[in-house]
Amino acid sequence: MSEDLLVLLVIAAIGVFWLERKLTRGRKRRNKHRSKRYENSHDSVVHFPRWRSEAYSQPITRTPPTQSTQLQVPPVPAAQVIQGHAYVVDGDTLRIQKTQIRLFGVDAPELDHPHGKNAKWALHNLCKGHLVRAEVINADTHGRTVARCTLPDGRDLSAEMVKQGLAIDWPKFSDGEYRELEVPNARKKMWLADARQKGRMQVWENYKIQKRTSPPAPK
Repeated sequence: MSEDLLVLLVIAAIGVFWLERKLTRGRKRRNKHRSKRYENSHDSVVHFPRWRSEAYSQPITRTPPTQSTQLQVPPVPAAQVIQGHAYVVDGDTLRIQKTQIRLFGVDAPELDHPHGKNAKWALHNLCKGHLVRAEVINADTHGRTVARCTLPDGRDLSAEMVKQGLAIDWPKFSDGEYRELEVPNARKKMWLADARQKGRMQVWENYKIQKRTSPPAPK
């Protein structure tokens, strides 16, 4: 009985020794793996240069935008104004500072048409001795500058010519602004201007032919 017990004790001692050795090897293996993982994780850390770390450690300050960096809104262009003494070309055209200007919104007879010279002298008398202010609107098909022309007292030259019966309103350009100022029978009196507004330029051609073939008026 004692021999059997002794054998069992020896076997148990061997088993305990073997188990303890196995556990010791397992702990060493796990510690080795942990140290490798730590080294790998330590090597993967990104080290920024010193100047970058210092830069990021500084507080961020925002500089208010200067006038040059602010959004620049272009100013609305003012209407061009030409001012000076006027030289009258005909009943609806004058020249200021070498710029030929067409009166806005009206139509006067041409110089070689009936009442053409009267219209020119009427406009001359209106402008004589005054500084004429021309507020430019656009340019017509003949390259002339179209402007609303006024006298120092505020009178509109286009309106004054219509009220004197020596120009008629041109609705295509004035939107009828001067129509109510026309004197009675003004369109019959200035029938060539009225024909031009209606696109009947054949009336002009017939007038030219008639004028060339008619005998000169007696002096």
